[in-house]
Amino acid sequence: MDWTYYRFRSLWVLAAPADDVYEVLADAENYDRWWPQVREVTRIDDRSGIIRIRSLLPYDLVFTAREVRRDRAAGVLEIAMTGDVDGWARWTLTSEGSGTRARYDQEVHVTKPLLRRLAVPGRPAFRANHALMMRAGRRGLAAYLRAHHEPV
Repeated sequence: MDWTYYRFRSLWVLAAPADDVYEVLADAENYDRWWPQVREVTRIDDRSGIIRIRSLLPYDLVFTAREVRRDRAAGVLEIAMTGDVDGWARWTLTSEGSGTRARYDQEVHVTKPLLRRLAVPGRPAFRANHALMMRAGRRGLAAYLRAHHEPV
């Protein structure tokens, strides 16, 4: 088993139309407005940027995100990631009643030296750290959508 490889999946049910959710998720430069663990996003060009995240554990992850797929009709946003983590992440949005089901999939290899050294003993803490970050992201996005997108 490769202890530096992670596969994550999160499902968020949001009380907002898929178009509104897509609009916010497609605007990665402003994730730090609603996702507390996204500390900084620095735009490089129209398709890429540098993202710095930090959850509960005392380390930052910094990576370059490059847009791979942006398909509003299919509800898909996908990035390639290189830096402290190498891999990809994808949002897939589907309408669910008057709301949206947002599925987040991510597959990465950790390249940050400290996390590689702690790969075996730290794995449970790293997975829990990611789960906390995703829970805070769901809460932040739901609150942001309520505040910035009026119901139709």
